[in-house]
Amino acid sequence: MIEAVIVDDEIKALQSLSWELTNFSDEIKVIASFTNPLEALDYLEKKTPDCLFLDIEMPTMDGFQFIQKLKNKNFPIVITTAYNQYAIKAIKNEAIDYLLKPIDSDDLDITIQKIKKYNLKNNTSEKLEHILLNFNANSLHKKITINTDGKLLFLEDEDILYAASDGNYSTIYLENGQKILLTKKLKEVNELLPENSFFRIHNSYIINLNKIKEFIKTDGYVILKSNHKIPVSRQKKSDFLDLL
Repeated sequence: MIEAVIVDDEIKALQSLSWELTNFSDEIKVIASFTNPLEALDYLEKKTPDCLFLDIEMPTMDGFQFIQKLKNKNFPIVITTAYNQYAIKAIKNEAIDYLLKPIDSDDLDITIQKIKKYNLKNNTSEKLEHILLNFNANSLHKKITINTDGKLLFLEDEDILYAASDGNYSTIYLENGQKILLTKKLKEVNELLPENSFFRIHNSYIINLNKIKEFIKTDGYVILKSNHKIPVSRQKKSDFLDLL
C-alpha cells in the first residue's frame, strides 16, 4: 500500500485528487493533506511518505521552492498543476511525474505505476546497501566505505593519497589519479578514515601516513610518493612529529 501526502492550497483541488485516489484504494491511500505548505514541510521533517503530490501555484511559496526547502527527499514527488508550461522544470526539480489538472484517471494510473517502480527500486537498493555495509563491518579485513554520487565505494587504505577540504565539500585523491568529490566537511571525512593510517595534518588536508616520501621541516610541508606537496600546520607539527 502506497502512503501518499497531498499539498495543494486550493481545497477543492485537494479534495478532488483525494477522491480520484479512492479509485485506487487497494494500492494507495492519503495519510495527510495540507493547504498550507509550511505545515506540510513541518510534517515531512518527521514523516516519510511513499510519495508526495505537490501543487505548483501556491501563494506562500511555489512548489519548486517547496522542493528546495525539503530536508528529506527520500520519496518520489509528483507535480500537479493547471499550467502545462511547468513540465520540463518539474522534471529538473527531481519530480518523477507531472499531472495536469483536472487530473485524468488514466494518467493517474500511469503515475501510480511509476511510484511503485520507483519505491521498489529504492527498497531493493537500500536492502543491498545494508547487506554490503554489514558484510564489510563484520569482515576481518574492513575496507573504507565512501557513500557518494549514488554509489558505495569500498576502498583499501593504500588506495587513498590524501583528502582536501573545500568549505562544505571535500575531495579524496586516489593513487590511480581518480578524485572523489564528497558533500561532506573534512571533519566528517576524517571520521571515516582509520586513525592508524591517516592524519589531519592541516585544517584543509588529511594525508595517508604510508604515502609520505619526505618531510621538509624548514618549509613545513610533506611530499607524498605521488609528489603532491601538502602543508603542515604549526598546530599539528608537534603531533605529526610524534607520529613519525
